[in-house]
Formats: sequence, C-alpha cells, structure tokens
Amino acid sequence: MHKRLLNRRIGTEGTLLSILMLLCVVLALATDSFLTFQNLFDLLNNQSVNIIFAVGLVVVLIAGGIDISFAVAASVVQYVVLSLLINYLGGGNWLLGILLSMLVGMLLGLFNALLIHRFRIVSIIVTIGTFNLFFGLLMYFTSGVSIYDIPDWLYYSVPLLDLPAERGSATLYLPAAVMVVMVILTWFILARTGFGRAIYGFGSNPESARRSGVSVWKIHAFAYGWLGLCAGVAGLMQAHIVQEVVPNALIGQELPILAAVVLGGATLGGGRGSVLGAVLGVLLLAIVQNGLNLLGVTPYAFRMIVGLIILIAITTSNLGNLLPRTTKARNV
Repeated sequence: MHKRLLNRRIGTEGTLLSILMLLCVVLALATDSFLTFQNLFDLLNNQSVNIIFAVGLVVVLIAGGIDISFAVAASVVQYVVLSLLINYLGGGNWLLGILLSMLVGMLLGLFNALLIHRFRIVSIIVTIGTFNLFFGLLMYFTSGVSIYDIPDWLYYSVPLLDLPAERGSATLYLPAAVMVVMVILTWFILARTGFGRAIYGFGSNPESARRSGVSVWKIHAFAYGWLGLCAGVAGLMQAHIVQEVVPNALIGQELPILAAVVLGGATLGGGRGSVLGAVLGVLLLAIVQNGLNLLGVTPYAFRMIVGLIILIAITTSNLGNLLPRTTKARNV
C-alpha cells in the first residue's frame, strides 16, 4: 500500500511538472516577457509567502483536517509581533522577529488543535469560527489602521541574487530563501521521520492509527501548530515584501492556496499529499495567473479556475461514498 501511495504521488507530481513545462513553453511563445529573469524572479519573490502557507497546509490535509484560518492568523501575527517589537523591544531584529512570529503563529494553531481535539468538532467548522474570531479581534483592537512605520531591518529589502536584465536588474530577495528553508524542513519531517509516517497513517485511517498507539493529540497539535508556525513566518515575510502591515491584506488567500495544495495531490479526506506537490500546485496556479495577466485576460478567469479545482476536489473525495459497496470492494 505504501508503494501504491508513493507511485500515486510521483504520478501527480510528474504530471504537474509536465503541465508546468508545457505551460511555460506556450507562454514563452505567446509573450516576450514571460521567460525572462525579471518575470521568473518576480514570480518566486511574490509566491514565496503562498508556498510557505502551502507547505503548512499540506500537513493539515495529510492528517485528515482542513484549516481556513491561517491567512487571518498571519495577519494577527504581523500586528502582535510588530507591536511587541516596536513598543517593548526597541524595534527588534530579524532573529527576534522570526522567533516571535513562529511562537505567536504556533500558539494560534494550537488553539485550533485544542478546540478540534478537546470538543471533537469538525476542523472546518472550528477554523471558520476562529477565522471570524481572529479577524474580528484584529479589527477591533486595531480599528483597521495599518502600520506603516515598521523597523528598518524589516523595511529594507535583502537581496540574495542580482542579475542584469533588459530593464534594470532581476533580483531574488530574502523571502525566497526563507521559503526554501520551510519547504525543506516540512519535507524532512513528513518524508524522513517516523512521526511523519504516523501523520500519513492517521490521515488514512484514524481509528487504526489510534489502536496502533498513535497519539491523536500529538498529531492534531503538530499539524495545526506547524501550519500556525508557517503562517507566522509567512506573515512576517509578507510585511517585509510590502513594507507595511495592512489588516486585511492576506484575507482571501485561503481558497487559492487550498486549491493549489489539492492540485498538488493532497485530498480532503487525509492520508495523501506531499510537499513537492504543494509547491508545484502553487507554482502552476501562479504561472496561470501570470500568463493570464500578460495576455490581458480578465482576472475573474483565474477565480473561476480556482473554484473549479475546489469543486473537482470535493467531488472526487466524496465519490467513494457514492459508489455501490460491491464496486468499492472490487477496487480495494
């Protein structure tokens, strides 16, 4: 069974990679500006936050849950961390900022895990509730006022790689490196540790995993806590990219990221998914959106594509419940 799941993930990732390459070739032939260092670096810089979100979300989906509060949690982290740094810690620095963002984000994720585990509530119901709770509290305490005066270390861009280009230069910035670190850490936990295998097992069959001695609380705590941690890091990186903190800047990112992770092979029923698939899913949707913009197509077309992916994911994940029992038995 493990080999079958592995082959299925490789198939999904291979298919996505093939589609990505084909799409890149088509857009390179259709536009002059797509296949340039400037555009490709801009894609990586702009999608680094979404990829950090995605690698956190894929852990929750593999564990059989779903969370739509992570973008709001990232906004809360921005305000809480920057308020602490500016008002009480003399402005702080990168190390302190990242550690505080991880801590606050993880605490918000653990709050979700506690509600889901302690009261046995369906995860999507809990996270719809905390989505509104977090956002309501954020707007109440901030009155919707943005933070423009952020510390210098967060305000000024940190270039990693700078290449000459036709119009100025093409530059890769710090958020791309942070994204790579979060991708590698998540991949290592899921693919190279026993606890990662336990997450897959729990998502595939919670009751069997429970009987095998897997701690349900540890699975819930890690999955939602890790997504919260990733949301905290992503929130700090987003503030660094836009050089300000806006209360509702990240609201609305949940569904495209969920669609990207599902497109990468994760299922809404748990037990399937991979970090590479999540990354490829985000990049595929980003390239589609970028291509539509370069071709002058209405942005509503992208929203339609995201909605279609979610509908297909929900339909296929529930298809097994609609099949006759004899059919399902033959397919086991």
